[in-house]
Amino acid sequence: MPRTIRFLSLIVSLSLALSLAACRAPAPGTEKDESPELSLRYFDTAPLRTDEIRLCILYPSTGSLNALLTLREKGLFAPEKLKVIGVFHEAERTDYGRSIEMVKDSGLDWISFHRLSGELDQDTLFQEHGLSGEFRDIFEKSDGVIFFGGADIPPYLYGEKTALLTGIRTPVRHFLEMSFVFHLLGGYQDEGFAPFLAAVPLFPVLGICLGEQTLNVGTGGTMVQDVWSEVYDAGTLEDAIALGQENWHTNPHARLFPEKGLFSYNLHPIKLLPDGLFVRDLGFSPQDTPHIMSAHHQAAERLGRGFQAIATSLDGKVVEAIAHDEFPHVLGIQFHPEFPVLWDPDARHKMAPSDETEFSAYSVLHDNPPSQEFHEKLWAWFASRLKEFHASKR
Repeated sequence: MPRTIRFLSLIVSLSLALSLAACRAPAPGTEKDESPELSLRYFDTAPLRTDEIRLCILYPSTGSLNALLTLREKGLFAPEKLKVIGVFHEAERTDYGRSIEMVKDSGLDWISFHRLSGELDQDTLFQEHGLSGEFRDIFEKSDGVIFFGGADIPPYLYGEKTALLTGIRTPVRHFLEMSFVFHLLGGYQDEGFAPFLAAVPLFPVLGICLGEQTLNVGTGGTMVQDVWSEVYDAGTLEDAIALGQENWHTNPHARLFPEKGLFSYNLHPIKLLPDGLFVRDLGFSPQDTPHIMSAHHQAAERLGRGFQAIATSLDGKVVEAIAHDEFPHVLGIQFHPEFPVLWDPDARHKMAPSDETEFSAYSVLHDNPPSQEFHEKLWAWFASRLKEFHASKR
């Protein structure tokens, strides 16, 4: 008798589970992870004009979203009526389901998503293709774009063989972002191609770290595949440490002693070039050497079409920022002004196992003027460009 009861109980449980699953199942023709509150195809129904300032971001990972949340909370990047739309391709390796759940669970109604699908062929990225129409729709319904950081660009996209130190992890992401950049800005790959910004040259675009590299390669530039070995002829991590912290660009101690929990980034000064955007528009002097946070081992080499270097490492060997000659609100930076750790005075770290005291990235900016002002003005500049462009559309 007990065995019969257990069997009947199991049948009831299974029936209940199937009923609940049926209730949760999407209606025919809808996606399983969509809901009325959070569509994953935002631009399909978005009007051409709106009161909201629409910022399109590529690579809407939880890290990218948390960075924007921190900047907003600190008042560093908080335009009124800001609407952020995370754009990604369904074949990317990143689990954007975590980002979608984060937005739902936290009630972040100012963040939405637009998921792209369809083939991205590496041989047709720099020409019209199946996603070109969607690219234009996203562009026409946005007030600006940010390309965030990430893994190395496949060198075959800029015509080079792949060095042993180059790590290719997310090729579909690179295909998407590289092609979108080409559609926005054009490039040496096809100089007869009419880019979107040719008609509206004041559209704001910001590329951060990998984002800067994507702007460069997407317009026909090339990359230094490993700064330490190619620029400084360092063959080991010990050789890199001997270069001095100004030339690290990431922390070699963290790679040498991964079990120590060391700070994995680097803070170092950069040189601002005369007549560049930082000097001309943000009001800094070529004598200023603001500290920035970097986390990269590659850098722009031959610059893409329309780009000029506006900042370098102190020795002038590594490009730290690029700006576009024809489109004045297009900026690429090889550093990370968005990392939350920069704005947390309580976060403490060590750079090397032998360090007796800890430091805070926040204090490094505060104690090395005009570093903090530099970061604040950078975000204020981009926010102003978004607002101005939005106003011009209306």
